[in-house]
Amino acid sequence: MIVIMFGPPGSGKGTQSSLLKEKRGWSHLSTGDILRSEVKQQTELGLKAKAFMESGQLVPDQLVIDMLFAHMDGAEGAILDGFPRTLTQAQALEAELGKRELDYKVFSLELSQEELETRLTGRRVCSSCGTLYHLNFFPPAQEGQCDSCQSQLEQRPDDSLEVVRKRLSVYFEQTYPVKAFYEELGKLKSLDGTMDKHEIQNSIHMNIN
Repeated sequence: MIVIMFGPPGSGKGTQSSLLKEKRGWSHLSTGDILRSEVKQQTELGLKAKAFMESGQLVPDQLVIDMLFAHMDGAEGAILDGFPRTLTQAQALEAELGKRELDYKVFSLELSQEELETRLTGRRVCSSCGTLYHLNFFPPAQEGQCDSCQSQLEQRPDDSLEVVRKRLSVYFEQTYPVKAFYEELGKLKSLDGTMDKHEIQNSIHMNIN
């Protein structure tokens, strides 16, 4: 079974994917996390993707597709977090899943742009251990310092207000049409992204079983 977590940046796809992984034991494939790791390690893929990510642009389809399919090999179940982001990717994924005869479901998390901006610009990450915080929802005990290792907290370049608005603009222009694609296939289930994370997770489980 493949579960596709769909929604704009900051909608909670990562949180729901992590909860689902704990419950089902499936692989959690986050294109954002994998790409950031590649950038940090300065791999060939990371160097190509870095300029796109930091400017709020989408990484080219072929880079993402090649990476994702490689990570899916051998997985019994997978949660796709942040993919597909374009209609081309959705069509390529549909063809690949058809070849493998894999069933899948798509869950779309819905929030307003104002709520998304608040969520994204408030995120902070530990420069050392990578622990995530949020100034409003999950602040550190001491401002600017990680609770776990006391290292400095940083705002990712792609979480500044200017880049956040660019990312959301790109999403609604290029990624939102993917929703219609899955609606036509009868695979999409829309969920209120402002609900408690456990309420959302329960809705996901009910629609998988």
